[in-house]
Amino acid sequence: MNQHEIGRGISLSVGASMLFALLSGYTKLLAPLDGLDIFAWRVVWTVPGALALLVLRQRLPQAGVLLRRLAREPLTCIALAAAAALLGLQAWIFMWAPLHGRALEVSLGYFLLPLTMVLVGRFYYRERLDLLQWLAVACAVAGVLHELWLARSFAWPTLVVALGYPPYFILRRKINADPVVAFAFEMTLLLPVVAIMLYVRDSLPVIAHRPDMWLYLLPGLGLLSTVALGAYLGASRLLPMALFGILGYVEPVLLVGVAIIFLGESMAPGQLATYIPIWCAVALTAVHSVRLLRKQRAGRYAG
Repeated sequence: MNQHEIGRGISLSVGASMLFALLSGYTKLLAPLDGLDIFAWRVVWTVPGALALLVLRQRLPQAGVLLRRLAREPLTCIALAAAAALLGLQAWIFMWAPLHGRALEVSLGYFLLPLTMVLVGRFYYRERLDLLQWLAVACAVAGVLHELWLARSFAWPTLVVALGYPPYFILRRKINADPVVAFAFEMTLLLPVVAIMLYVRDSLPVIAHRPDMWLYLLPGLGLLSTVALGAYLGASRLLPMALFGILGYVEPVLLVGVAIIFLGESMAPGQLATYIPIWCAVALTAVHSVRLLRKQRAGRYAG
């Protein structure tokens, strides 16, 4: 993995985090739709964007390769279906939480996720961590232990995010397909499921008399989702698992800001001892990323 790929991966990861934070606040514009409806419409409007990405990024040959693999490799079919289900679960809870006052719990899950990803990178993929990465992990562990002491447990949305994503990314690497292609296939697999959901829940009549919904709000949801997920999955392929996990701290910091400023949720004073060490981990991650980018530029100039 060269320095150019690492630089691209860092840029994609940070950009995806900013778009996901924007997406969390976007749900408030979609009332009276509830979290399940928004998730379903998100998939519906993301599929065209995902297929357009295949064309714009000239990934149709890679899509053909994956189709042929699926035809002759049943285990790859199962792995792709499992990955789609895991991605669907995460997409649903991300849309559901802001509408039910659970955005901070989900953001804590995203704070925990980089730690679980780093542990996967270290112990499953045998990746080495440098000093700054170990310090970032130590800060994150301190915040996690304080939260566990404070609440005596983690809310279930927190655990779904923190423990649900690592198997997804492991499956993605085992499938070893182009990230844009795999993303398009996963969204397409979810499409029949969400179509049935929308029919059963009579969601279409809710938006039928809302031109703003079907003209730009729901298409905007699909566009944001497509670009954010595409960037995130691209970063997952370009970066070492440990670095990819640590960069994940950027998103929950932004999600906390959205939850407090735009969604009206509040943080108890005792929770500051949870978040401050984790924000320190974010700062260490930023320093680590800057060092990697400097090495990239130095290598480019030397070449």
